Amino acid sequence: MESFFSVAAVAAAGGVATALQAHFMGLLDRAGGTLESVFITYFSGGLVIGAAFLLLRGGSLLPAAGAPWYAYGSGLLGLAIVGTLSYSTPRLGLVAAFTIFVTAQFVMGALLDHFGWLGASVKPLSLLRLGGLFLVLGGLWLIVRG
Repeated sequence: MESFFSVAAVAAAGGVATALQAHFMGLLDRAGGTLESVFITYFSGGLVIGAAFLLLRGGSLLPAAGAPWYAYGSGLLGLAIVGTLSYSTPRLGLVAAFTIFVTAQFVMGALLDHFGWLGASVKPLSLLRLGGLFLVLGGLWLIVRG
């Protein structure tokens, strides 16, 4: 079983990569446009993951067995994520864009957890978690106003 700290380190590395990616996409957006930025991001990532499939899986692109039909929309959501970050970071700045982005993630995550929507494990929204969400919303207000 993985330790909390090793998993948290992976999550933190993903956060750092996301901030860098958003900044780079913002630079591409300013230089060429949002669609171009999204295309370059997905094309380069597609090349790398395609090569990994060829090398590690012998070219097999079998779909995930047993996944619900809506899970296959993750690529479309990825386009929305990359597109919204590409568009918003050069216009709002990294901190404001990410604070809005992450706050929306927390709110949606809390709803998914609380109601168990789309196959999520039910984790009821306690008063403590609700208080945490209000603190995040307060932080968003302070950052956007600053």
